[in-house]
Amino acid sequence: MAMSTQASTGDLMSEMNTTPLIDVMLVLLVLLIITLPLQTNALRIDMPAAGGAVPPRAVVLLGVDIDGAAMWNGWRITNASLDARLAAAAQQDPQPEIHLSASRLARYDAVAAVLTATQRHGLHAVGIIDTQKY
Repeated sequence: MAMSTQASTGDLMSEMNTTPLIDVMLVLLVLLIITLPLQTNALRIDMPAAGGAVPPRAVVLLGVDIDGAAMWNGWRITNASLDARLAAAAQQDPQPEIHLSASRLARYDAVAAVLTATQRHGLHAVGIIDTQKY
């Protein structure tokens, strides 16, 4: 990194080679220019208005058993009955919270079918919970 040259008087002159330092600084400057606009973008979050307490919603425990059968608040139901109950829940005001709990041995496509049914009926408050011990 250092460079030595001999002057016309015969003295040795030693100076630092600044080219690598300048290269590193230019790379850091380019990275700063590229990443700075990404940090200035704001994420808009709709917060609830400050007012009275929101009344609690009803909670429906929707489960998927090992064989893929749906369970509504602990009771095993058929797919047709599931569609009817989800349609009725979607008509309620406010809509109930759907807590989806699937057995660890349930197939993924059965759980995805239940989630798709909740979305198809327009239920918005759907959450996946895990109540099983490890």
